[in-house]
Amino acid sequence: SGTFLHGNYWSPDSPGEVNVSHGCVGLRDVKGGGADTPAGWFFDRSLVGDVIEVVHSKDKTVSPDNGLSGWNMAWKQWKAGSVLK
Repeated sequence: SGTFLHGNYWSPDSPGEVNVSHGCVGLRDVKGGGADTPAGWFFDRSLVGDVIEVVHSKDKTVSPDNGLSGWNMAWKQWKAGSVLK
């Protein structure tokens, strides 16, 4: 589960224009990956856990249980689910 960012070489004119995914964020790329593409630029400069904000989307905020962590939860809500109360 989760919402992922990944390179999208199969539909290069779609990112930001057409929904060709099942909820992921596709970044313009070339087959096999390329450092000189938007996807390459992003992955060279990001770390696992970086917060991503998608602007101008009509979708709702991703549910906290959509993935491996609760980045979208309020701290109080996150602590309420902890075994270390």
